Amino acid sequence: MSRKWISFPIREGECSRQAHCDFPQGTYEREMGREGFFGPAAHLHHKHPPTGWIDWDGPLRPHAFDFNRIPSEHDCPFEAPLALHNADLKLRLWKTNGEMRHLVRNSDGDDLLFIHEGAGEFYCDFGHLSFRDGDYLVVPRGTAWRIEASEPVFMLLIENSDGAYQLPDKGLLGPHAIFDAAVLDHPKLDDAFKAQQDENTWQIRIKRRNRITTVTYPYNPLDVVGWHGDNTVVRLNWRDIRPLVSHRYHLPPSAHTTFVANGFVVCTFTPRPVESDPGALKVPFFHNNDDYDEVLFYHRGNFFSRDNIEKGMVTFHPCGFPHGPHPKALKKSQESPATFADEVAVMIDTRRGLEIGEAAAAVDVAGYVKSWQSPGKG
Repeated sequence: MSRKWISFPIREGECSRQAHCDFPQGTYEREMGREGFFGPAAHLHHKHPPTGWIDWDGPLRPHAFDFNRIPSEHDCPFEAPLALHNADLKLRLWKTNGEMRHLVRNSDGDDLLFIHEGAGEFYCDFGHLSFRDGDYLVVPRGTAWRIEASEPVFMLLIENSDGAYQLPDKGLLGPHAIFDAAVLDHPKLDDAFKAQQDENTWQIRIKRRNRITTVTYPYNPLDVVGWHGDNTVVRLNWRDIRPLVSHRYHLPPSAHTTFVANGFVVCTFTPRPVESDPGALKVPFFHNNDDYDEVLFYHRGNFFSRDNIEKGMVTFHPCGFPHGPHPKALKKSQESPATFADEVAVMIDTRRGLEIGEAAAAVDVAGYVKSWQSPGKG
């Protein structure tokens, strides 16, 4: 039985009885949390917004990147430009169309493919899967695969360089909450898979230690006739995620965790009702995520806590400073709150600091750090 001893946090001065609810009049709450919302936390109430800076000097600043502007059309995903990276993960984006005439195999890590745009067929050692926009495809290390795009594809490739992708422990919610494992799909040895087997010359491009080795066969190596086990490609679409909601309390991002890896987590924000309790915060709270860098890829919808962010863009908030909703979003949530959050986004929280690759640096939105300033300031 999961349980913990009763303990009481320290209280000083004017503060709310419940985090993210019923703030003292005229104050702004800021959460200082550890271990990505899972560890100890303190909630401080400020007279002014914690993001009310008027100047910024130095490398530690928030970034926004327009991934739509990165030239990333390649026939091979291993040639896709590197956007963000550290020792645990590599984030690439890949745009492609048509039919791959070779196979790829990543021997450096597991890959998580998120299909931002497009559709097509995915062929791998384990069989065939169709894919569409909004799909996650979990590809275990060592799997040979290729795609045939029926519509132009724009995808994220999130390489887990140290371990395997796993599911979060759902605790008191039980195993069927958020998404039931029954919605997960795996490749099938169907007619489409059998039809693509041939005796023509095929290559497998293998990535190991970030170098490519090409192995040529006089036949298609995707020639499996049967298999058994529990290490395989898995498909999950955001439309099958049923997010946790609370009408009285704004849940932290950790409640939307989809996959867990060594050194980072992947969360999915999907459409949901907005909190209806009068005292509950209705936008993301100001917070210091002092152990994790935060990356958010905006897939579709109305990004209600951000100004001038469009689908296909990315925000990057390194740990070490407070961030939260933009002033207009916060004001609207207080005066005329929405009743429904219609957005889909993929969040990656990393335990180690991220490096910005050349591809992302080239599409950095320079004025993003000033976007929290109220009109007339700066």
